[in-house]
Formats: sequence, C-alpha cells, structure tokens
Amino acid sequence: MELKEKQQRSPRQAQVDERVKPVARPKEKIQQQQSEEGAVAEESASIPTDLESWIRNNAKDLKIRLTDRRWAAEVVNDFRENLLKFLNNEHPLFKSAECLNAGSYFEKVKIHMPDEFDMMVTFPGSPNLRLNLTKLDGGLFYRLDLTRPTRQPIKAFLLENTLTLSSSKVLNEMHRLVRKFLKTYKVPDECCRWEVNRKRVHSPAVTLSLFKTEKNSEELISVDVVPALEVQSWPAAVRNGPDVTNWLGKKALQEIRGLPVYFVPKRQKGRNLSEDAKESWRISFSHIEKKIITSHGNKKTCCESNPTKCCRKQCLMLLKSLIEGLKQRFPEKLDDLCSYHGKTTFLHTLSTRYDDAKWDPRNLPVCFLYLVRALEDYASRGNLPHFFVPECNLFSPSSFSRKSLAFLVNALKEQMREGLPLLKPPALVSPLIPREDLDETCNETFEERSFVLVHSVDAALMNKLGVAFAVVVGFAFYILFN
Repeated sequence: MELKEKQQRSPRQAQVDERVKPVARPKEKIQQQQSEEGAVAEESASIPTDLESWIRNNAKDLKIRLTDRRWAAEVVNDFRENLLKFLNNEHPLFKSAECLNAGSYFEKVKIHMPDEFDMMVTFPGSPNLRLNLTKLDGGLFYRLDLTRPTRQPIKAFLLENTLTLSSSKVLNEMHRLVRKFLKTYKVPDECCRWEVNRKRVHSPAVTLSLFKTEKNSEELISVDVVPALEVQSWPAAVRNGPDVTNWLGKKALQEIRGLPVYFVPKRQKGRNLSEDAKESWRISFSHIEKKIITSHGNKKTCCESNPTKCCRKQCLMLLKSLIEGLKQRFPEKLDDLCSYHGKTTFLHTLSTRYDDAKWDPRNLPVCFLYLVRALEDYASRGNLPHFFVPECNLFSPSSFSRKSLAFLVNALKEQMREGLPLLKPPALVSPLIPREDLDETCNETFEERSFVLVHSVDAALMNKLGVAFAVVVGFAFYILFN
C-alpha cells in the first residue's frame, strides 16, 4: 500500500515532500529510487508493443525537414536583419537594440513545420536609469517606474506623471515602425509578401504573416516581433532563480542568475482594470528557457554524441503535438490551453527527474507517458506553478476555467486509455467521429464523451447501388433463359 501511494504522487508533490523533510538519510534515498525505478519498469511492461513502436516512429516524423527549414530561415533571417538596421537608425530608443531569438524553433523543439517564430527586440535601459518594479499580480506582471525624471529617449514613453513607463505607448510605436519598415522592404522570395495582423488587446507582439503574392493565399509563416526592456536586477519574487540545483548544478544556477531579465508590454486580462493593470509589463524568461532546454542534461556531455543522446526533447515535441491535437479537436472547450502549459510541465519534470539515465532513448514511450501523466496530475489538482515564479499558478481560475480544466483531465485520461488517438494519423475507413450529444457538462463520465468508431456509408447511395445490381441480375437471367 505504501509503495502504491509513492507511485501515485505527482512529480511536484514529490518535490514538495522532499523539501519538507529535514534530512533524507541514505537508506531513504535508496528506497525512494528503487520505488521510482520499479514504477517505471511497471509502466514499461504495461505499454502495448504497437503503441510503443508507434510513439518512436511518430517522434521522428515531428522533426522539420531540412529543405523547409532552409527556406524559412532565409526569409526570416533577412527580415530580422533588415528590421534591426531600420530600428537602429529610425528611433533613438532602439539605437542599440538587438534581436533575441526565442521560442520553440530556436529551442529546436518546433514540430511539423517552421511556420512560427518569436523575435524579441531588446532595448537596454541606460546604466544611469534606475527602475522601481512594483508587483501587480502573482509575480509575473509589474508596473515599471523611474526613480526620478529623465531626459533620455525613454521619456517619450512615460505617462503624465513622468515616471511610469507606458507599455501601450511602446507597443504602439513598434507597430508604427514595423508598418513603416514594410513600405520599403522586399522579401528575398519575390513571390511572397509580409502583412501586419490586427492588434490583439492582450498580446505583447506585433504579429506579421507571410503570404504568397496572389490573392486569398494561405499563411506560410507567422512572426511575433516583441519589444522587450532589458533589466539587470531580478525582481525580489524571482531572485532565487529556478529550481535546477539537483538537475543542472549550482554553477549553472549562478550563471542563470547572472543573466538579465526582460519585460514585455503585455496587458493583464480581466474587466474593469486599474490604470496600472492597463499599462502593465510581464516578465519574460524565454532566453533562459532556451538556455536550459538546449543545455538540458544532468551530465555536461548529454547529446554531444550518439552514445550520450537522451529523449528529453522528443518527449516535449510529442507533448506539444498532443496539446495541439487537443486544441484542434476541442477548440472551445480547451481555448485556455497552450503549449506553454506543456513546456512548464516539462521543465518541472526535468528538475525532479534529473538523471540522464532516466531519459535513455530506449525509454522514450515510458518517459513520454510519464510527462502526459504529470500534466494530468497538475490539471487534476488545479495547480501548475510557473517554473520561475512558483507563487503564480498557470491553472488558476482567472487563467484557466474550472470547467475547461476538468475537461482537460478527462481528455488526457481518455487519450492514454485509447492509445493516443489524436497523435495518430486519421484512419481511412473508420474515422474517429465525435457524438453530437457529448461534452454538455463536465459532470458526465468521459466514457460518454469519448470518440466512437463509426463505419458510415451513405444510405441513399447503397439503395441506388442495390437497385442497379438487381436490374443487372434480372437482365442477365432474362437473356440466359430466353
């Protein structure tokens, strides 16, 4: 009974329990390790052979083709370099701005196609510029105030009090500059053109889409250009840094703490917002996430050669694919779900399951299902702490509705029970079709919400074929006996 209770604990709960203990004796550590290894062995034995081989093959298919990557890199790199030159010469605030490439493509965990890119345009504050960082909500959103008035270029983006930095003014100026840039910029591929998308209220980005020059063409690439203020001093709420000591070591943690943080002009969600909330800035750790994911191993040699490879990134790519499939299948029910929930689950799992040996490529199916169960566990408890700001819950009611969260738990359970049907390609003969009467309330059992195999053929067509067949047979008998 005790062993089962240990196996059912979530990765996060295990981490919390470990912190509560004053000192773990060597014997207790050995027993804990044996318990976890036993659970993994049990999971491995319970995975069907066909599902295990399919997970391995699907992980390979998620990688972006080299030809697609080359074309996208050429187009996006040319856009980035020319935009940066334009900004350096056009506005004094961006005179020394740089581009910080972040997001899944640059972390090498982008799936399917290289069609989405994140580009942070960082403008550093002057060495003489001093800021007061006032926490607004959960440790992610802040009001940025100068300690005293200034004559530096940033003064054009201050509110009437001459101290508070306006996020809306910075974002509006970036929109104006990008539109002005596109008037003279030409895409290397003459068959394509860039367009600026409509502003989104809670987005910190200027979003652009690449289309073919002909009308009504589909979007080829999407780029988010995000202005970001560089700040050297971390806010008090995150000053200790992420929990990576057991995983990456104290030296790596010190290096992370020495990096700057960035604030992006993101407005808080909600109605009847205060003036501070309307001009809020959100702290961003995307550059540190990139550093962690690209240097992910407990041993410094992880993934340097074939003998030292692990399956961490493959597991994250599979989880991102599952989340994408869930959002496409249930766009209304899981509108709050995003890939960052999967990424946060992944980072928490790495910090507690840190030994490279536990991510051996031969254990890919087991490790991936472990990750899916971790996400399900966070959702069932309604608590997914932000990896860098633990007091911020990404599954809080204000961020993720209770009804959607209950639906997500049931959807993940159903996926694991049915062998991950959303990750598999659609069947040709028996497609998965949802019942129309499903998902009315979250109190229903998920068996009633599950997919059902429907072998459907047009009844009218069958009737016509039956009549035609009867006519042909009758005519044959008429010839034969007459």
